[in-house]
Amino acid sequence: RRFVRLPLRISSKLVAKPFTVPNHPSPYRDMSSAIAVPEWYASVGALSIHPALVKVVKEEVCPGTGFSPAYFWSCLERLTKEFRLELEDCLGRRDVLQAEVDDFYESSRKAGHECTADAMRPLCKQFLKDIGYLEEDHGPVNITTQNVDPEIALIPAPQLVVPSDNARYVLNAINARWCSLFDALYAFDVVPSTAVQADGTGAGFDLASGSVPAPPVRGYSPLRGQSVIEFAKGLLDEIAPLATGTWGEVTRLWPQFVGQVQQLVLLLKSGVTTSLKMPALFVGSVGSLGPPNAVGTALGSAKSSLSSPALPDKGRIFLKHNGLHLVLEIDHDDPIGKSSLSGIKDITVEAALTAILDMEDSVAAVDAEDKARVYSNICGVFRGTLEAPFVKDGKTFVRTAQPDVWLRDQRGDATTLPGRAVCLVRTVGHHMFTDMVVFDGRTVPEGFVDCLVTTAAALQDLRGTGNVVNSRMGSVYIVKPKMHGPREVALTSVIFGRAEEFFGLRRNTVKMGIMDEERRTSVNLRECIRAAAARVFFINTGFLDRTGDEIHTCMLAGPVVRKQDMRKEPWIRAYEDSNVDIGLHSGFAGKAQIGKGMWARPDSMKAMLEAKIAEPMAGASTAWVPSPAAAALHSIHYHRVNVPERQMQLATRPSAPLDLILTPPLLKVMPNRDDIEEELRESAQSILGYVVRWVDLGIGCSKVPDLQNVGLMEDRATLRISSQLLANWLHHGLVSEQEIRDTFKEMAKVVDQQNARDKAYRPMSTNPDGSIAFQAALRLVLNGKTAPNGYTEFTLHEARRRAKAAVSARL
Repeated sequence: RRFVRLPLRISSKLVAKPFTVPNHPSPYRDMSSAIAVPEWYASVGALSIHPALVKVVKEEVCPGTGFSPAYFWSCLERLTKEFRLELEDCLGRRDVLQAEVDDFYESSRKAGHECTADAMRPLCKQFLKDIGYLEEDHGPVNITTQNVDPEIALIPAPQLVVPSDNARYVLNAINARWCSLFDALYAFDVVPSTAVQADGTGAGFDLASGSVPAPPVRGYSPLRGQSVIEFAKGLLDEIAPLATGTWGEVTRLWPQFVGQVQQLVLLLKSGVTTSLKMPALFVGSVGSLGPPNAVGTALGSAKSSLSSPALPDKGRIFLKHNGLHLVLEIDHDDPIGKSSLSGIKDITVEAALTAILDMEDSVAAVDAEDKARVYSNICGVFRGTLEAPFVKDGKTFVRTAQPDVWLRDQRGDATTLPGRAVCLVRTVGHHMFTDMVVFDGRTVPEGFVDCLVTTAAALQDLRGTGNVVNSRMGSVYIVKPKMHGPREVALTSVIFGRAEEFFGLRRNTVKMGIMDEERRTSVNLRECIRAAAARVFFINTGFLDRTGDEIHTCMLAGPVVRKQDMRKEPWIRAYEDSNVDIGLHSGFAGKAQIGKGMWARPDSMKAMLEAKIAEPMAGASTAWVPSPAAAALHSIHYHRVNVPERQMQLATRPSAPLDLILTPPLLKVMPNRDDIEEELRESAQSILGYVVRWVDLGIGCSKVPDLQNVGLMEDRATLRISSQLLANWLHHGLVSEQEIRDTFKEMAKVVDQQNARDKAYRPMSTNPDGSIAFQAALRLVLNGKTAPNGYTEFTLHEARRRAKAAVSARL
């Protein structure tokens, strides 16, 4: 099977020859299955479509685009006719290669070869070349992507990933471009914890100091607040030092014209005026700031009459460092401003410059109704009309996207800064098919629908008919997950090209983000980039999914190491370094993002502030964070590390060796029984804690407490690791099926107790045989060996649909 000839064709070098599936199980074979079309589906051309999807396309996707719903559906029909067979061949190719890898490891073990032995590495590498797993390297490549927004191409910064089925979360992520640093510091463990006053009002103080703080204001701790202010002053000394003195000595600050350009003037408590050591860091201001007269305003003046202005200062000072803005919020009348000598009541930091609206791992969208909600939110984002009502202190409010930020620049001219993160959309992978649209009696690739909906929705932004602007450069950003090798990347590129043709867009308007989260993509990353060199804007090491695929690929090679030891394995460091090396050598610097993965402990911000600086130091221009507060704190790392300079340094090092990436993470010494039982218990509890909320409550991304009750961010990627590890240990006899079943029943009681306060929660331990969620969690492990690439979504989707049907039957 080959592509239908089109104006945009995949290079023949990237299209594998048709193949014959050998006598092995083919997990992907039935993904695009034949189904009986319900009579209540709408018929449009050769398509049969669920009414919920018909409605959202008619009412939200197409209006304002100039294209009718009938035309939209005709585009999907054409896309399916042209590319479904090629997509199915790509999935079949996955089956074939995995089967051959399994045979290699199994025959090697039977022949007495240790897969952990150094002598196996060249044999394995040559075998992977022989079967086409390792593809020919065609030499250096340089990406030619154009019209990429500076937030992606030029400015290193945090990146938020948000489930697109929750409008409130989506708006929080979009608005997280500007975050309160004081709130992020105060609410988490970055500043030291303090004791609580005897009256229980929450005004903490250090018992050792012997001093009593000011009375609390609505539970506000003045001492903790002072710790936040001290941290902020230290940060300003670090990234915006003064010519004389420190920020802790500043009593007033204001812009002052020096010739035709304003500079920032600061008054110290000594009465001396000073300036920034690097005056160019000041880029603008807003508000009533400055002296009431011109007496004593000369910089360095020993005496000044400006310490007591006629009216308290109130305004905003804009600084810019390493491409990111910081806004000093000045208000001497504010309670927090009064407690700060300078009157700074907060620092608003530019944090998440980009946000990924996720249709994939962090959502539980299993049918047309779920997906219609996702599509509605995506359309609302691009139109600028998305709203989310919420209640606070008994009052109802409506959350919307923030407007742009205006200021007067150094020359006094009015200007604006973008008020929102640039939104990227992560669609589902090629392996997902959906029955919300049926063509020729079979389900259609869900990614085809995602692509067309996203592109059509973005027309509002591209044509300027929305209420806000997303891409000022006129691009659409789609992150495509779980692609296996260059051929699948090339397929995605051609599909994007067809979407551009359908909607009359210039070529390469739809940009591609390549998730480097599957082993066959990692070892062929340069060729993957070559297949999308004109539209790639992003590569990312999704180490969670990548670990799951690593375990599944070497399932038969031997038992793998524990999860806590996986980070110590040579393959993962080589994989992380190789991604950066290949990105830099392919011209990503100044053109595209190189990303790193998620911080999984959303309540441990002190640890994040200490550890996550390693990612910009590793050459990443962005890294994922789980919340706006995490984005605010992670932004500090991009002030402390000059990423472009760091990338220039790293570009001169030798590339990470492929042999290390190909080294499977196998146990060299068998763990003792206690360690095995500990891993089994931890993994079982993690799996159950995530699956029960996914299946019963439809929550795709959860903060799941572990056995120590530490909240960890869990999504399908973390689930893939845990289920694949236990499946691997089951296959190699480290644990038995009965031990797994018994441990899951034990851990179900723990998970039930951890969720006891949730009124919507349905316990598993009282009837595990009748719990859809419990049985799904168990199947993920017991059937993990044969699951396509170890993916969990097929089991989860089937279970969630059964759970929804059971709820409907009870109504």
